[in-house]
Amino acid sequence: MARKPWSFKEDRKLMELAKSSASLEEAVKALGRSPDAIKRMALRLGLSLKSKTGKKG
Repeated sequence: MARKPWSFKEDRKLMELAKSSASLEEAVKALGRSPDAIKRMALRLGLSLKSKTGKKG
């Protein structure tokens, strides 16, 4: 499956999510991207996202 380029709008959304302490799972839902794609872009943009692994809700 080919990678879809990130738009400026998606970059901004990811920045907003990271700033608001959103989890990786929340970013996946909001952006419709895979966790790996989001991790790669967050790293590229110098952002960090929490992971809710092991927690529900």
